[in-house]
Amino acid sequence: MERQQIAIQATNLSIGYLLKGGNRKVVNQGLDLELYSGEVTCLLGLNGAGKSTLLRTLCGFQPPLEGTILLMGKPLTDYSQSLFSLTVGVVLTEKTNAGGITVYELVSLGRYPYTGFFGRLSKKDKQIINESLEEAGIAHKAFNYVSELSDGERQKAMIAKALAQECPVILLDEPTAFLDVTSRIETMSLLRKLAVEQGKAILLSTHDLDLAIQLGDRLWLQEKRQQLACGTPEDLILNGAFDSFFSREGISFDRGTGKLTMDAPVQPIGIAGDFLTSYWVGNALVRNGYRPSPVSTEYININCQGVDRMVISRPDGFAETVTSVNQLLATVKQLSN
Repeated sequence: MERQQIAIQATNLSIGYLLKGGNRKVVNQGLDLELYSGEVTCLLGLNGAGKSTLLRTLCGFQPPLEGTILLMGKPLTDYSQSLFSLTVGVVLTEKTNAGGITVYELVSLGRYPYTGFFGRLSKKDKQIINESLEEAGIAHKAFNYVSELSDGERQKAMIAKALAQECPVILLDEPTAFLDVTSRIETMSLLRKLAVEQGKAILLSTHDLDLAIQLGDRLWLQEKRQQLACGTPEDLILNGAFDSFFSREGISFDRGTGKLTMDAPVQPIGIAGDFLTSYWVGNALVRNGYRPSPVSTEYININCQGVDRMVISRPDGFAETVTSVNQLLATVKQLSN
């Protein structure tokens, strides 16, 4: 099996701030983590957990309080500003104020590490800029002013700028924060495509749990004063890491659906049959306070034979066929009372 390249490796990392008088504000400590090339890694954490602090530390914007950071196998402290710019592209969550320049001009700034003092663009530079615009799906807006773009288009332009840097590592701080549902999916799909096709190591912080589970190769779950839980989404779900991570009064993580629910549903309902129908029946049951479970002779079961044929059965032999989820919910509520 081919060994994956580690793009960023941190050992015994302590992050936080130096205060006046030599005091320190520690946000998190004892962190050991690895970011791999060819993968999208999603950093999840509640507000105040230190996601932005961790990202700023990994890209050298603020020094670690303790520990070591290796970037492409070399200590981060050994990187000059120019060499770092050739290695890491950074996309911050703040909206850019570059409204007075065109998208093409914004993306061309990504070539600055290569163009020298006078910033003249060569034929190769222009080709890379055009390719970056195409890859980010924003080429059709190349000569629009940045101020004319929607939030989703502006985020694509910033990603194109990072692509123009031709960096093996891209770090993004909440790249989907201002986006609508469609733009969030487009942005995450684009980042995954770049990781897979170009072998880039991509780390992004996000609050979008559903998309992180769907499109993230690895997740980093960050909590205050606790070690990061790192792994594939499926391993973290199955080993219970999500249960403790989202453990709050009145909120629970449902391993069966991969969603957060208010008040953990305790009454099981067995579901089997057609996959698509079963999924959405399960979604409706969770919303109404039931727990989708394997079929059992001890409680109510639902056999999803199709989108318009669902058979509800009870342990006593009672069975009823319904033709919609709305009918199903009404019947289940009646039978379970």
